[in-house]
Amino acid sequence: MMFKRNKITIIGAGATGATTAHVMALKELGDIVLVDVAPGIPEGKALDIWEAGPIERFSLKVVGTTDYELTRDSDIIVVTAGMPRKPGMSRDDLLKVNAEIVHQVVAQASQLSPNAILVILSNPADVMAYVAQKASGFPYHRVIGQAGVLDSARFRAFLADALQVSPKDVTAFVMGGHGDDMVPLVRYSSVGGIPVEKLLPQETLNQIVQRTRTGGGEVLNLMKISAFYAPASSLAEMVEAILKDERRVIPVISYLDGEYGEHDIFVGVPAIVGGNGIEKVLEVEFTDEERAAFAKSVAAVRKPLSMLNY
Repeated sequence: MMFKRNKITIIGAGATGATTAHVMALKELGDIVLVDVAPGIPEGKALDIWEAGPIERFSLKVVGTTDYELTRDSDIIVVTAGMPRKPGMSRDDLLKVNAEIVHQVVAQASQLSPNAILVILSNPADVMAYVAQKASGFPYHRVIGQAGVLDSARFRAFLADALQVSPKDVTAFVMGGHGDDMVPLVRYSSVGGIPVEKLLPQETLNQIVQRTRTGGGEVLNLMKISAFYAPASSLAEMVEAILKDERRVIPVISYLDGEYGEHDIFVGVPAIVGGNGIEKVLEVEFTDEERAAFAKSVAAVRKPLSMLNY
């Protein structure tokens, strides 16, 4: 009996896209098509990844191309394309150029794979998820932005380091826009079921929250290019949850239509992620301070969004 493997398209063969392809191949999530506008780059990187198969023991196809026809009938379309952030640049500085890129690539890919689920990484991620939905016309639950998994991973890593414990035992999540106004929720964070507020002084928690908010910038300032290892792992975790219909509760950029009192916006919230994409947005109770912080973060997403003609 022949079994159909999942098909994953990754648009953008830069450091993030190529690393994402590598991680997904290692996880054997499906056949992978790596797309880029630069001839030779996607083909070469895909070939390099595929040739690791006998060593890493994955049995799937990894191909690179500049031709969107090869992406036809994809189950997942991951978008990493766009101009990378450079030192001194905010995510919003990338707004108009990346909006044009994302709109163009999503419009092409979505026509060839009308039943796919879109996973958007391109920055600013919350706004680009909105652009991708408009470009594709897909139902909102099939357009998901990646930010919360990455921001929460950083938050968990910093907490684990402060507590000198394994990050496997740290549960925490981040809400709001993928920027300096994101909302790491300390009150909902725990290690082995014990609230971190019981284990760390408030001053330390405040420092960790601030470091989480600027985590991407910290990496950027050190190596002069945007992070790509942790973002790639974050994308792989989301795609795995979708393709295996795991119904994972993870923070993602989701469209809100009344949840948290917000409408017509993509922003980071906890959600159940499974075979249909976003199965359900989960609403957590806020303190007044948390509610104000979330509202501020949402406003920070609406500002650049208002600059685009959507």
